[in-house]
Formats: sequence, structure tokens, C-alpha cells
Amino acid sequence: MAAVTLAEVIAALGGDLHGASENAGQVLIERVGPLEGATSATLSFLSNPRYQSQLATSAAACVIVAPAFAEAAAKRGPAIVTPDPYLYFARLTQWWASRVRPPSPARIHPSAVIDPSARLGQGVDIGPLAVIEADARIGDGARIGAQCVIGRGAVVGASTRLAASVTVGFDCQIGERCLIHSGVVIGADGFGFAPTGAAGGGRWEKIEQLGAVRIGNDVEIGANSCVDRGALDDTVLEDGVKIDNLVQIAHNVQIGRHTAIAGCTAIAGSTRIGAHCTIAGAANIVGHLTIADHVNVSAATLISRSIHKPGLYSGVFPFDDNASWEKNAATLRNLHALRQRVQGLEKALEQAQEKKNSS
Repeated sequence: MAAVTLAEVIAALGGDLHGASENAGQVLIERVGPLEGATSATLSFLSNPRYQSQLATSAAACVIVAPAFAEAAAKRGPAIVTPDPYLYFARLTQWWASRVRPPSPARIHPSAVIDPSARLGQGVDIGPLAVIEADARIGDGARIGAQCVIGRGAVVGASTRLAASVTVGFDCQIGERCLIHSGVVIGADGFGFAPTGAAGGGRWEKIEQLGAVRIGNDVEIGANSCVDRGALDDTVLEDGVKIDNLVQIAHNVQIGRHTAIAGCTAIAGSTRIGAHCTIAGAANIVGHLTIADHVNVSAATLISRSIHKPGLYSGVFPFDDNASWEKNAATLRNLHALRQRVQGLEKALEQAQEKKNSS
């Protein structure tokens, strides 16, 4: 991609240019990268004070900083000053990607299989070997990657992009401007079986999953994640939900708007998660629970009961509010020494009692 000038970046994204000569706007930028390892053609950013020490020594052409770091950044050269550098960086990556990876012209590949009853909007792109089944609806500007399968009666909203090899099951709905990465399965059967026969010697009878999946607008789902259809009601992901790779969302789960869930998390059936929550990687959430809005769950935490108050929760023995869990964890580290002290006290008491009895 051809280099861009700082003036072009400012024109597209805003921000104030500090610490530079009158010609700083013409400085050429060839890449976006971290402070460490930056070159004289790199646009970098500083959002975490932990990395402030790298600011003075970085060779970056320009650094995006908050007002608190404007003076320090200006001493080394051009700086874009903005209230939220990380948000600015995020929007910069979007702008940069649109230049580096412009979408190809919309077309329907001749190898795609599209049922005559399917309805396609304007400017829809269908990749090689994709399958669009009967009565499916694809919104304007949607992009369906190679080898995707859109099931009967399914809906994909306008400007939504499905990467290669995504499966959207029967009657499931995806909203507008969503991004679904490769290997995602939306609308597979939930894990529902009824035991039959004598205890320990019977078999499992399948419970047909009669619900679907409803996904709101601006949702992103990472590679190889699964969102199971509901048993009776639908599984629901509200607007703005962000799901990482390798996440399992079981049947009838409901996830509130703008909640973010990191990789390898598993959420069991019929759990309700509120809005603006964060679930860190490898967390496990037991089924039929309710989690309030603005709850943050630490990595590898086991949530085994409902959470009704916002806050940070951690641990597996069992989980607790974070402050209590850290105190308990510190106590646990000293448990062996505490056990030895208790045993010593018990022995001393026994000896005192024996001495008293013999006198």
C-alpha cells in the first residue's frame, strides 16, 4: 500500500498534531505498529502508562497519546493528542484496513448453489461453493464466504460478512454489520437428552431442539465458536456482543448487549448474562444462572451460582467477589504453616491438660 501522510490521518480521524514543525503533516506513514521496534515510517500509540519508558527511545514517526503524555511525546517529535488513544488506535486500524484490504467487487460465484426461493439483496457477494437454501434471506451488501451454508429460512442482515466455512442453521437470524469468522456454527442442536430405562443401564432419548438463534446487529463471533439453537425458546445474542475464538454458547443462553467473551469460555444452557459484561478466557458458567449487568469474570473462573451485583469475580474454590477471593488465596498459600501451628497448639494444650490432671 502507498504511504499516507499525517495530514491524511488527521483529516480522516481527527486529533491534534503536537510537537512538530509546520511540515509535520507531510510526514509519511507506511505502517501502524507498537512503540518497540517502530521505524521512522511507523505510526504508533501509547495508552498504557506502563510503556511510557519506551516513548523517549522509540523511532516512531508519530505517536498517538493522551493529553497527559502530550509534553513528553512532543519532545521526541510529532504526536497526535486525543482523549482516548486506544479508541483512536482502533479506528485507525479500521481506516488502515479499508485501504490495505478493500473489498472486491460483489459477485456471485458460478459454483455457488442458491435455491430459487432464496432472496438476495442488492450488492450481495457469494463465494465459491457456498450453499443458500430455500427461503433464506440475504440483506443488501452482505458477503458470504466460500463454502458457507445458509440454512432454510435463515436470515443474514445487511452488510454482514461471513468468512469462509460458516454454517448458519435453519431459521436462524443474524443482524446487520456482523462479522462471523471461519468455522463458526450457528444453530447446531443444543445438548438435550432425556435418560430412559433403569438407572445406570438405560439410554439417552434425544430432545429435538425446536428453537433457533437470534443475533443482533454489530456482533462479532470468532473462529470455530458455536452458538447452539434453543430447545424451545431461542438462543439470543443482543446488539454489540463480541465473542472470541473457541467459545461454546449452549441452548437458550441469552447474552446482553455489548458483552464481550474471551476464548475457550463455555456457557451452559439457559444462562442469562447481562449487558456490558466481560468474561475472560477459559471461564466456565454453569447452566440456569443469572448474571447481572456490568459483571467482570476473571480468566479460568468457575461461576456456579447467580451473580446479582456488578463487580469483578474470580476463583474456582469457589468463586467470590475479587477482593474476598484474593484474601482467601493468600490464606491458602499459608495453610500448611497454619496447620502446623494449630497442631503445635493442640499438643501444648494436651500437655498442659495432662500436667494439670497429674497434679
